[in-house]
Amino acid sequence: MSKIDYIAEGVELPNFNQTIVTQWIEGVITEFGRAVGDVTYIFCNDDRILEVNRQFLKHDYYTDIITFDYSTRRRLSGDMFISLDTVLSNAQMLGKSYQEELLRVVIHGVLHLAGINDKGPGEREIMEGFENKALSRINVNSAYSEITH
Repeated sequence: MSKIDYIAEGVELPNFNQTIVTQWIEGVITEFGRAVGDVTYIFCNDDRILEVNRQFLKHDYYTDIITFDYSTRRRLSGDMFISLDTVLSNAQMLGKSYQEELLRVVIHGVLHLAGINDKGPGEREIMEGFENKALSRINVNSAYSEITH
């Protein structure tokens, strides 16, 4: 059975309501006409994401998310490493709440799995449009209330 998992490596698992966030992610995946496969979020710190970035992508810098795509034409699957350190510093730099920025990064990875890119000309704006549309479908406060795991 396909599922969405949340694990932590060297950090505390974020305190969002996993049921609400999972339903939201599943809804976004469905909007792309895809089925939910095995999706794993690995929350970590900057040291770990730098290690993953160097090892697998040969990049020597920090980032908020690294997405490994195992999707098929029909089923969306992948592993996503998210640095909570970078999410926090980006939230502060952008004047956003940590909670909203974390949800943005969570859905950013799903959008990559759905085939949305953000590195080429004009692609960043397209990605941001999809992120904003997805974020409009979740109440950030309810995603962090009545925590269930």
